[in-house]
Amino acid sequence: MSRPIALITGPTSGLGAGFARRYAVEGYDLVLVDPDVDELKQVADELHQAYGVNSEVLVADLADPAGRTAVADRLAEGVQVLVNNAGIGIVGEFWTIDPALLQAQLDVNVTAVMHLTRAALPPMVRAGSGTVINIGSIAGLLPGRGSTYSASKAWVIFFSEGLSSGLAGTGVGVHALCPGYMHTNFHHRAGINMSSMPPFMWLDIDYVVDTCLSGVAKDSVVIVPSLQYKVLTSGGRLLPRGLTRRLTKMFGQGEGRT
Repeated sequence: MSRPIALITGPTSGLGAGFARRYAVEGYDLVLVDPDVDELKQVADELHQAYGVNSEVLVADLADPAGRTAVADRLAEGVQVLVNNAGIGIVGEFWTIDPALLQAQLDVNVTAVMHLTRAALPPMVRAGSGTVINIGSIAGLLPGRGSTYSASKAWVIFFSEGLSSGLAGTGVGVHALCPGYMHTNFHHRAGINMSSMPPFMWLDIDYVVDTCLSGVAKDSVVIVPSLQYKVLTSGGRLLPRGLTRRLTKMFGQGEGRT
């Protein structure tokens, strides 16, 4: 029998690499999507040597319409799992940043998630099973965590919730994972200084992946790993939004990023 297939965007490091390892352990073959062919091949080789899985390398820039189309075409052939992990964060104030870079952020964080999910769902619905995991963020649940980034992650969360309701009874699940700060190179790559963040706010990648897949198994739609972030996001929804914005500005490093 053929092995199930998981397509993962941004699998060369951080959370995406964590999902790739976990699905490899679970016996999935993989489709790995990233613009860097050398890093993709390295990850594919490492996963094959460690777990015996086969990985299809799909070189694509999700900020480019042609890249999104290439991935959508592959998804239309059918996969059992889609993990929309690729994302862009930008340091700097909104009004100082090149509009082309802002557009690229939305193309990856929002447009790609919409197009790839749209491509993956028809074969999943026909099969009566499938899983879509969209990577949101606590930034999408709290106001003031950087203007366009927070807005893009809020879109991912609401999009996933709406789709989950619409897909009820089809056997297909759509989930939004909303992690807090993780030990990845995301902030370093974006040029965001996180040195003042207390150690207890950092999460281990494997823990986040385990929590996510546990939530998927329970059919949870919005998954927030760890007690501290559950308390933070729940409290943020209960407080007046103006107060939440002030607290985020004081303690959450909400300035100088978008």
